[in-house]
Amino acid sequence: MSDALPCSPLELADRIRAWAHELGFASVGISGIDLGEAEARLLDWLAAGRHGDMDYMARHGVTRARPAELVPGTLSVISVRMPYWPDEAADAQGVLDDGELGYVSRYALGRDYHKVLRSRLQKLAERIETVTGPFGHRAFTDSAPVLEVEIARRAALGWRGKHTLLIHRDAGSMFFLGELFTTLPLPPDAPQPDHCGTCTRCIDVCPTGAIVAPYQLDARLCVSYLTIELDGPIPEPLRPAIGNRIYGCDDCQLVCPWNRHAKKAMEPDFAVRNGLDRAPLTALFAWSEDEFNRRLEGSAIRRIGHERWLRNIAVALGNAPAAPAISAALQARADHPSPVVREHIAWALARQHSPDTPT
Repeated sequence: MSDALPCSPLELADRIRAWAHELGFASVGISGIDLGEAEARLLDWLAAGRHGDMDYMARHGVTRARPAELVPGTLSVISVRMPYWPDEAADAQGVLDDGELGYVSRYALGRDYHKVLRSRLQKLAERIETVTGPFGHRAFTDSAPVLEVEIARRAALGWRGKHTLLIHRDAGSMFFLGELFTTLPLPPDAPQPDHCGTCTRCIDVCPTGAIVAPYQLDARLCVSYLTIELDGPIPEPLRPAIGNRIYGCDDCQLVCPWNRHAKKAMEPDFAVRNGLDRAPLTALFAWSEDEFNRRLEGSAIRRIGHERWLRNIAVALGNAPAAPAISAALQARADHPSPVVREHIAWALARQHSPDTPT
């Protein structure tokens, strides 16, 4: 393949970086495909059952750590990142501190990032083809069994933090990652060193204790897993710790010192939609299924469905300060056809009527 290239692999890599920046990516790196160490950690994680009900992770097994098996012929992976924090979003901690508001993870406030990044990665591939001619490639954005943090680490886009997310020294961790698996023989970048040091803020702040040790996450305890991936009831002992987080959780990132350097999103598609940066829980709970689907068209949130949406908000309403309006909102849906929703509403009403609930 290298003999067919009109320029050296190093020159092509430089061009790819320039094109990626033109397409709105904050940075781009290149990695090889040997993920052997990460594969061993993945297998240990799966064996411990820390993936919870995410059966697809076990189903794909070691394919996640073997790019050339996932996309035959892969020689190099182009890894990119794009900031997502909307500039106009309400103060995150202020929303978390107000029990009457619903907290939505800041990455999900705008358009579905899967669509945005995949489209840009495809355009990047098309730009490359103008120089190389057709080549094998496939774009990924948190959409297939890909070890994207490990790939990005090896591509010098940052290091894996103790919360297991990627951290960039000059940009924190509030960005999306995407990958372009390619059959091009590109020169890999050198990984960056770990800069977490002795800091344990992300571990200490996790509301459910999901970061069970540095660099180890038990998804079964993670608020993001509980509110997004988990189907069925949320374990009752974990509900109080969820607070008003109705879709995902940012706590470990909010306290990370490196996020002092986090960059705001420049992409208009990530702007806040539907006022979800500080919306009242009672208003969101009142959305019908049709309204949920209409308002959240093009949003990553829509994939959880209306039932999980109501389940999550019911938990948040149960954790909210006792108020007649909250009890009335819960009572209005007490006969919902879903047994999961009904059970969470009953739990929330019991919490609202408990003498221990603050007003």
